[in-house]
Amino acid sequence: MASPQHVRAAPLARALRTRVAASVSATSPVTSRRALLGLSEPELRQLAVDLGQQSYRGKQLHDLLYKSKAKQIQEFSYVPKVFREALVGAGWSVGRSPVHHAVTASDGTTKILLKLEDNRLIETVGIPVNDDKSSSRLTACVSSQVGCPLRCSFCATGKGGFARNLHAHEIVEQVLVIEEIFRGTPMLKQGTENWAKDDNNLHSRCSQHDKMLASHKLQSTLAVSLHAPNQKLRETIVPSAKSYPLGALMDDCKNYFLETGRRVSFEYTLLAGINDTKEHAEELAELLHTCGGGYHVNLIPYNPIQGSEYKRPYRKVIQAFVDALEARKITTSVRQTRGLDANAACGQLRNEFQKNPLLESSPSSPQSEPNLVPA
Repeated sequence: MASPQHVRAAPLARALRTRVAASVSATSPVTSRRALLGLSEPELRQLAVDLGQQSYRGKQLHDLLYKSKAKQIQEFSYVPKVFREALVGAGWSVGRSPVHHAVTASDGTTKILLKLEDNRLIETVGIPVNDDKSSSRLTACVSSQVGCPLRCSFCATGKGGFARNLHAHEIVEQVLVIEEIFRGTPMLKQGTENWAKDDNNLHSRCSQHDKMLASHKLQSTLAVSLHAPNQKLRETIVPSAKSYPLGALMDDCKNYFLETGRRVSFEYTLLAGINDTKEHAEELAELLHTCGGGYHVNLIPYNPIQGSEYKRPYRKVIQAFVDALEARKITTSVRQTRGLDANAACGQLRNEFQKNPLLESSPSSPQSEPNLVPA
C-alpha cells in the first residue's frame, strides 16, 4: 500500500476532506474532468454560486457526496436538472473510482483495490477492532500515493515501484468505500458520527513535512518509519535514509514535540536476525533518550511477503525486545497482526494484480458492485 495513513476519526471522511482538499488541486493530471469529492462545504457553496445557483445548493452537494455517497452527478436527485447539467458542462464529476477487487480475512480485515482513472490500482484496508472495554472502532489504512518511492527492503509497496501522488478525491473516496463496505457492522450501526473519536496517525518520512505538520498544529500523531537504531543498519533497510541522516531525523522529531506538545510514534518493523536483538533494543533506547521526551515505540512483527528474504521473529524474541525497552523506560506497544490471510500487509494485494497500469476496460463492460472474496 502506498504510504499508508492510519486514520481513526469520527467521521473519517469529514476529517480527511477538510484537510486534504485545501492543499490538493481538484483537477487530475490524467483527466480533463474535475472532481467534486474532496471539496469542503464552503468550496461547494462557492461553486454553486459560480454556476448561477443559490449558495444552499452547495450544502446539498455536500450532503449528497458525503452522507448519501452519490457516485455520479446523475444521482443528485434533489438538485435542479439545470444545475446538474451545468456541473457536467463545466467538466465536473463526482470523482469516485470502481472497486477492482476486495478480499476479507477471517479476522474481519477487508482489503480493497480501487481502479483509478489512469488504470492504476491503489489499496485501502478496513480493520474492525473490539477493545478490552467491549467498545468497537474501525481503523482505515488509507493510501496517499500509487506505490512508494522509498523502496524499503521489507515492504511490498516499495517493491512495486512508484507512479504518482494521489489527489484529494482519490484519498477521500477510500474512506467512503470502507464506510460503505462496513455499513451495518456493530461499529457503524449508529452511523459514522458515533465512531470512536481518536487521532489521525500521519506517517512522515522527510524533514520538510515534519516542519510543515508542526506549524499547522494538527491534532495528529506523527508516526516516523525508523526500523533501526543506527544509521548504518537503517540505510540497509531503508535506502532513502542515506539522504536523511538519523541525527537530523531525531532533531526534527524533538522539535516537533516541542512545537506541538504531541508525542512522536516511532514505527519499528522487527526482522528476524536483522534488527531484533536485545542489543538493538538497548541501542534504540539510548537513541530515544538523547532526543528528550514525548516518544513511543510501535513494534511491528514482520508480515512476510512473497520474494523477500526476511523472516518474522519468534514471539520470545519480540517479548525480549519489549522487555529491554521497557526496562529503560521506553513506552512500547506491539502491533497486532491483522489480515494475514488477506494479503493485508502494505502492497501485497496490489502487487498480485498490477505491475503496470491495467488495460482499458471495454466500453461495453458493465460496472457492478464487487463481491467480497473470503480469504
